[in-house]
Amino acid sequence: MSIKTKLSMIMSCSVLVILVLNIALSYYTTEENLRQDSENKMVLTAKQIAISVEQNQYSADYVKRQIGNNLWLASIMAAEELDPDIKNITNEELVRLSKKVGVSHISLLEQTDDDIVVNRSSDPREIGLSTKSMTYWYQAFKQLFEKHQVTIPEGQKLDHFWSDGFEYSTSSPTDIDIWGYYHDGKRNYIINPFYNNTEVDDYVKISSPDEILTKIREVNPSILEITGINPLTFASPDMSDDGRDINFSKLNNRPIRFGTYQYGSVDEDHRAVVRAVRTGQNVSFVSETHDQKVLKSFIPIFTPNESSYVISIVMDYKQISSMVSEQLVSHASISLVLLEIVIFGSYLLAGYITRPIQSILGKVNDVADGHFDFRLKIKRKDELGQLANRINAMIRNLGHYTSRLKQMYEENRAVKEHLESIINQTADAIHITDLEGKVLRVNRAFEQLYGFRSREVQGRLLKIIPPEAEEEMKQQHAQLIEGMSITSNETIWMKKDGTRVEVSVSTAPVRDEAGEITALISVSRDITSRNRMEELLRRSEKLTTVGQLAAGVAHEIRNPLTTLRGFLQLQQESNKLNHRHLDLMLSELDRINLIVGEFLILAKPQAVHFQERDIRFILGDVISLLDSQAHLHGVEFVLHASSDSAMVHCEENQLKQVFINVLKNGMEAMPNGGSIHIKLKVNEQANRVRIEIKDEGIGIPEEMMPKLGEPFFTNKESGTGLGLMVSQRIIQSHKGMMDIKSVMNRGTTVIIELPASEVQTQLQEADPSAEEQQPDEEN
Repeated sequence: MSIKTKLSMIMSCSVLVILVLNIALSYYTTEENLRQDSENKMVLTAKQIAISVEQNQYSADYVKRQIGNNLWLASIMAAEELDPDIKNITNEELVRLSKKVGVSHISLLEQTDDDIVVNRSSDPREIGLSTKSMTYWYQAFKQLFEKHQVTIPEGQKLDHFWSDGFEYSTSSPTDIDIWGYYHDGKRNYIINPFYNNTEVDDYVKISSPDEILTKIREVNPSILEITGINPLTFASPDMSDDGRDINFSKLNNRPIRFGTYQYGSVDEDHRAVVRAVRTGQNVSFVSETHDQKVLKSFIPIFTPNESSYVISIVMDYKQISSMVSEQLVSHASISLVLLEIVIFGSYLLAGYITRPIQSILGKVNDVADGHFDFRLKIKRKDELGQLANRINAMIRNLGHYTSRLKQMYEENRAVKEHLESIINQTADAIHITDLEGKVLRVNRAFEQLYGFRSREVQGRLLKIIPPEAEEEMKQQHAQLIEGMSITSNETIWMKKDGTRVEVSVSTAPVRDEAGEITALISVSRDITSRNRMEELLRRSEKLTTVGQLAAGVAHEIRNPLTTLRGFLQLQQESNKLNHRHLDLMLSELDRINLIVGEFLILAKPQAVHFQERDIRFILGDVISLLDSQAHLHGVEFVLHASSDSAMVHCEENQLKQVFINVLKNGMEAMPNGGSIHIKLKVNEQANRVRIEIKDEGIGIPEEMMPKLGEPFFTNKESGTGLGLMVSQRIIQSHKGMMDIKSVMNRGTTVIIELPASEVQTQLQEADPSAEEQQPDEEN
């Protein structure tokens, strides 16, 4: 896709996004404005309904007062004709009297010990009704009996008479009646004339705003429902979905005062009603009712004389949606026309902008083909002109750098050939493998040493490692992968024909520019001749050592033999046995026996049996053996060792001899007593056991340190110098290391390291937390 097309698409898409955002903003703004306008209309409608309800209430109050006066006159007329004692009055008489005075029925209420009940009535349904359960009525009737007057503020009060408003009848809950109550104190009952719903049907029509609601819905078809809600009883537990409640069924406490409740959701509407009454403002929201989207508005109406109520108006949302859809279609049509104009104009503008780019692209293609002998000619001061100037500079630099690269390439090729010649001519065998062990390259020395041709091993695994060395090779390969180098590793490899050759191998990882290991390079050298020469040198050194030992032994034995000869000659001449001379002679014989015994240990191989032993127990036995002798000299052994095992593969008696020699040397170095600290530690990383024995003696002079271990070299009067030499040989036979450090007047430290056994390694792998955590002691 060309830049011209891309630029045109970018501009067109940008305009498209702007138009879409404008349409979306217009859509939501229009919808919100129409909704706000609808809410305002609903508020005005609610206020009109409230005014109409208030006017109807005035008319209803007037009718109620007139009917109350009629009931009062009927009560006075009935009182003139009825006997003062209720026992002398019959129900039939009340039937005739009600027709005479022009009321629906007349009932007589009589006071009992704890109640006021209907005793006589022209309506059989009223007889026996109690007012005890209706506290409001009971208090009113009781005041009539006791004071012949009413102090309750509701209703209409005349002389000895009280009348309340219209209400549902207790004896016939479907009827709406209005009652009057008269008691002049001259009789033992209350006269109760009343009209039922047949006479007061016009009143219900006058007091109810249903006609007004019907007219409003006819004028505005989008209004689906108008409801007058009583906030005190609305959403009670027993209210049904249509607004009816058996506990609140009177005209003055019904949840729905007027209108219908068919589009309601009780919980949702109740929250809106509570909020409207609490804030005094209308509450509106969009809801889904009967699979129809509607707009609900709850307007609180506050009246000075009666309890407040809330008018709910439900409007069909289709009217708002249709108007918004019309406006959306209009905006979309206009936007499409504008978009077509922008697409055409952007394509022309993009062609004008990208015309110089086409020229630059053609020249850049020539540069890509290797032509650097031309220049761009674009006379512009904008970014394209600057780009042309920079491309001209780039072409000049590319020409210069290309000639330099050609020269460097020739030089690198010559260096590479020279290095390859050196690698092939070197006497050391070199082979390079990948990380999986496959051969990448070998030199001629490798072919000559191992008998393999380059084509035979390239891309394959080398088979030059003997079976017994494979495990060691795997460990070395793991170290190389981690980035370590292995130098001068003396081992035995195999040639192509199966013969073995002693080699010294140095292996190192090969890294790329990112520092990642990509291959391994190994340089091996045949050391068979060198090893033979070293063996001859070692034999020569042994002969020299044997000569030194023989000379030393001869010298050491000659002195006690001279003493023995002298004492024997003296006794032979005197022909007497001197016991003091015998003791000296026996002492010299013991000294000769000691020198010969230690010499045999060095000169004669002994049969040993290596076993798995715990160094802790060996040290414990030696300490127990020497503890009594140490106390006599004022010496204390202090052992620092963990509770974890320290297993080694050893000959127990030989190690005991080493520890006895070292501890005796430490005791003899402390003539004034002191402490010998013995520290045992297992080094898991190196898989070795370390024993440190440190005394607090006089120390060893620095000039004597290089001669330690030489036969018959000692600073003790009765020593032979062979004990330390024997100890070092024992440690070497156990593949260990023995090191001695000393500071004058501060003490000497002997460090012995032995390889841990396989049992110890398995214990460490099974319990990694068993590592010794004691800090190293400074020496």
